[in-house]
Order: sequence, then structure tokens, then C-alpha cells
Amino acid sequence: MSVAIVPTARSDKTGKIVAAREAARLIRTGDTVAIGGFFGIGLAMEVIHALAAIYGETDTETASFGKPRDLTLVWCVSPGDGQQRGAQRLAQPGLVRRLIGGHWTAVPALYQLVAGNQVEGYNIPLGPLSHLYRDIAAGKPGHLSRVGLGTFADPRFGGGKLNEKTTEDLIELMTVGGREYLFYKAFPINVALIRGTTADPEGNITMEREALTVDTLSLAMAAHNSGGLVVAQVERVADVGTLNPRQVKIPGALVDCIVVATAADHHMQTIATPYNAAFASEVRVPLTSLEAMPLDDRKIIARRAAMELRPHSVVNLGVGVPEGVAAVAAEEKCADLMTLTAEPGVIGGIPAGGPNFGAATNAQAVIDMPYQFDFYDGGGLDAAFLGLAEADREGNLNVSKFGPRLAGAGGFINISQNAKKLYFLGTFTCGDLDVSVVDGKLLIERDGKFRKFVNQVEHRTFSGPYATQNDKEVLYITERCVFQLTRHGLELIEIAPGIDIKRDILDRMDFEPVVRHPREMDSRIFRAEPMGLREEMLRLPFDARFNYDRDHNILFLNLSELAVKGHAVIERFRERIRSIVEPLGHKVYAVVNYDGFDLDRDIEDAYLDALKEIGDRYFLGVTRFATSAFMRAKLGDALKKRGVAPHIHESEEEARGVVRETVPRT
Repeated sequence: MSVAIVPTARSDKTGKIVAAREAARLIRTGDTVAIGGFFGIGLAMEVIHALAAIYGETDTETASFGKPRDLTLVWCVSPGDGQQRGAQRLAQPGLVRRLIGGHWTAVPALYQLVAGNQVEGYNIPLGPLSHLYRDIAAGKPGHLSRVGLGTFADPRFGGGKLNEKTTEDLIELMTVGGREYLFYKAFPINVALIRGTTADPEGNITMEREALTVDTLSLAMAAHNSGGLVVAQVERVADVGTLNPRQVKIPGALVDCIVVATAADHHMQTIATPYNAAFASEVRVPLTSLEAMPLDDRKIIARRAAMELRPHSVVNLGVGVPEGVAAVAAEEKCADLMTLTAEPGVIGGIPAGGPNFGAATNAQAVIDMPYQFDFYDGGGLDAAFLGLAEADREGNLNVSKFGPRLAGAGGFINISQNAKKLYFLGTFTCGDLDVSVVDGKLLIERDGKFRKFVNQVEHRTFSGPYATQNDKEVLYITERCVFQLTRHGLELIEIAPGIDIKRDILDRMDFEPVVRHPREMDSRIFRAEPMGLREEMLRLPFDARFNYDRDHNILFLNLSELAVKGHAVIERFRERIRSIVEPLGHKVYAVVNYDGFDLDRDIEDAYLDALKEIGDRYFLGVTRFATSAFMRAKLGDALKKRGVAPHIHESEEEARGVVRETVPRT
């Protein structure tokens, strides 16, 4: 995008461009302030810091304006860095009265106010909270959803309340058409703090350098239609009329104040990255530039999980250990076979991990977060790989609250309740766990201090019974074993090589799982070299490679990517053709796809002998094709030596066109 960047003072004729301090002074006592973004992505940090500074001052200027107090803060995902930046600075007694958040990991100081019963606190699932912004904008009374049933968001399990001081019900249980729903109540938003890249003096905002568009538009509409104030932090100001309307994400009619960031670390692309062109989709980078993971417990778990990936599927990857699935998919060169996604709105590419979580490298698309949850909630996910922090005998999972520490549910509840298949990933124990791989076997050097498989979870983020009622396929994948959710609870189905089932598994659990006939985990997981997942994913079921067209008397043989390494495959090949053709009582024409075909040199003679025998017995004529010139030359020479028609066509269309003209070979 080409824009005319102009000096701020000269360009502002609307009065919308102000300093962060001036914008923060517009916030009044009792206001509900909603903070946009996803962790540090899209976080209006300079404005937040100005608000915190004003409250902490004692000078006469501040006294004359008055300090904002008793604020309600609302956010979707952790608007801080877990240390000293972002909303962490708003954790000041008296400044805030109520906190409503979808995810809390990066704002522990705010949660300490909740844990100390100093302020009211709610944890609302990320999807309903992001959708609630749209419903507030539309003037609706709230958001109706099945997301959260059976979890801590359900009024029967606490209704999202986090302490005794919190008494108002923001979530109600309702029955509609004979089915249970949760109703998330709407409330007015007085101030929205949002962020973009470029603004013009009229307030139109683009987001070309942002890693995500997150909840920005929905939040701006919600505040504006509540009669509230929209404050937008940007990197730069462009002249009026120079922004491409198709790239404007926030119309100027919604924006009241524009704050141009004055400090680079107040407008970083993510909480850890000042700017990465790949995150902004300015460039695509080779996936080989991504570092391979070391063979440790996280990679073992990610590898076992990656074996559940399927071509053409749409997948969600959660934060933490599940991030490793993307790294394994990149290493195995199979990431292009499925569509990886993350809840803030990235679709395709490789989702980033660690402090960059939420961004993606080589994304196909970046959409607004509420739309991503529309897709998730409607069943768009074929599979989801999520974290495993604490599980119990019923298969319930807790990833949201552990004693005095609150992580929050984030998008976990939406995803886990609506994905077709679920995989929970985490180490079997935690706290100084140390494992190694020796000669293809897993060795527990030092087990973790804390058990993760307990009798009853502290906080129910995922309901095992609710999942079994809905016939959900669920696996719990650890470095040493795999469990499956059944109607009788967790069943142990796989064990890592080198692991003693009693010493390393059963004695480290608070309950007895179902144990029948567990098998050994795939040995490839515990080797240093790649596992060959791409080849495995592309490999068709053997019988699916043979298709007979009765109308045209043509048998199509798809030998694409087939590896013929032994005599057993040749016999299966011969038997499958016999089973199709002999019942017909006549010979057929054949069209054979040899793209990527791999024939071991040691059995080349046996395979070519079989071809000649099959051709003589069952085929009226055969045409072959391969798009690879090398494959055509190599296979053609071998066929010629056996007196089999050596010509191999370049495309399936060409092969089909000449099949009936092929002279039968004897």
C-alpha cells in the first residue's frame, strides 16, 4: 500500500489526533473500558500506560482533572506481557472495580486483585466474549450459545465467577427448543482501546503491519453504538484521501481519538517481536528456515499428535505443547497438506509459538477473530490439538485455574466442544520432569514432582461426560503413553517403548484407568530422523487405487506415490486385479497412473514379469502416464526390455484418449 505520510501537526484538521495522555484523560470514573488485541498483538500499550500513569500521579494538574476510578476492564486475551507492560500496570487498588477476561495468563497482577477478593472477576470463554462485542454493537440483549455448557462458565458450575466478591450473574442457563443454552448478557462499553497501523486525520485506519486484525472492528462498533469513546493507537498518519478504502479496517466515523505511538516498544507487532514481515504477510519465507525441534518430551508428544493429521483437514493448534505440531508438520514437509489455524484469525501457513503465539508465517488468510469463532462453533474444525494441564477419571480437563494462578479458558472451550476430533497434549507429570531417548526407548531420568492425572480437576474447562454424550473422539497424548476417552473413563491404549506400565504410569496417577490391551507407540517417534509423514499421508488405501468404469470397460489403476518394496505388494496387486476382472467374464482396458511410483531395484524383474502376466490375462490394452519426464524414461526403458508396450504418456487426458486404440499385447 502506498500512502502519503505527513507530519502529524500539519495533517490534523479534525482534532482527532491527540497525545496518549490526552486520550487517557477522557476516561471517567465507573467507565467500562474494553481493551482490544490478542496478548501483545494489537495492544494499544502507549494509551494503557498513560492511563496507569495518570492514576498514579499526585500533581495538581491531575487533581484538577480528576482521576478515573472503579473501572470495569474487559478483554478477550491477556493484554500484557506477564511482567511490567500493558494492562499489568492497571493493577492498582481503586483504579479497577471489575475485571472480565477471556484469557488471563499475561496479566497475573490483575488476577492477584481478584484472588485477594479486592475486585470482582469473571472468566468468560473467548468465543462468546468476542461474539458479545458484535451483539453489543447490534443492540442485542446478549449472546446465546451452547459453548460453555458443563464447564465453569455454566451457572451450575460457577457461571464464570472467580471469587466471593463477584455476585452478579453475567451468564444465564436457558432452554430454547428443548435444548440447553448459555446466555451471555450484554453491557454497554464506554471506552474501546484499539490499534492499527496507519490512520488519516478523519480516523480511517488500516492494519497492514499488524499480525492480526483480531476483535478491532467489532470492539470499535460496540463502543460507538454504546455511545462510548473509541481511541485508536497507530504507527503513523497519512494524508486525507490516500488510504485505499478496501484496506481500511476501521471507518473514521467510529473513531474519536488517534494516538500516534511515540515509543517503538509501545507498538511492537507481538509481545516479543518488533516487526516480522512474514507475520504481516508482506513476504513468504521458506519453511526450511524454521528450526527443527530437539528430540525431547515436547517433540515426542508433538510427533505422536502429528500422526493424527489428515490431508485436506482444517486444524486448530493451541498454545504451549500443541505449537510443536506445527513445527513437526513443517519438518515432515506435510504442513501444505492440511490447513492449520489459530483462534485469533489466522488460516493456513505455520502458526507461531511462544510469545509470538497468534501470528503465523505464510498464512493463507487473516480474518477477524469473531468470524474465526463462527467457523469453529459451526463445526468447521476437523481436529483440534490443545493443551493438557490436569485431567481426571471422567476425562474432564483443567487448563484454566490452578490455586492462586489463573490462566483463563481463552478459546479452549469453543474449540474443544465443537471440533470433530480432539487431541489433548501435555507431559504426563510436571515440575522438573527430565526424559531422554536412548536406543529408541524413552527413559525417565527424573519424574515430575506434580501429578496431572487426578481424581477430580480443580476447574472444569472441558467436560468429559458432555463429550461422551456427543460421541466425541478424544485422545490424551503424553510423552510416555496415550489415553482414549470412553464411557467408562480414560482407557490406556498406547505405551512408549522403554516405559514400565506400573512404575511409570499407574503408580503416577490418582486413579486407575481402564487397561486392556495397550500397544506400543510407533517406534519412529523416538528416532532422530524424520518420520516420513508426508509419504504416509499421501499413500492411498491399497484397494482405493483400483476403480472400474463399467460403462467404458476401463480399469483405472492409481499407482501414484506407491512404494513397491517387496513381493507381498506385487501379490496384492495381482490378486486385486484378478478379483475385479475375473467376475466380469471378459478382458478390460487399463489406464495406469505412475506419478511418484517407487519400485525397488531388487524386485524390478518380479514386478515386470507380473505386469506381462496380468496384461496377457486380463487387459485388452494398457496406457500409462506420468507427469515426470524422469519417471517416463526410467519406466519406459524397463518395460521395453520385457516386451511390454513402453510408451508412457504425459497426462491422464492423453492416456484416456488413446486407451481404446492400444493394441493388446501378448
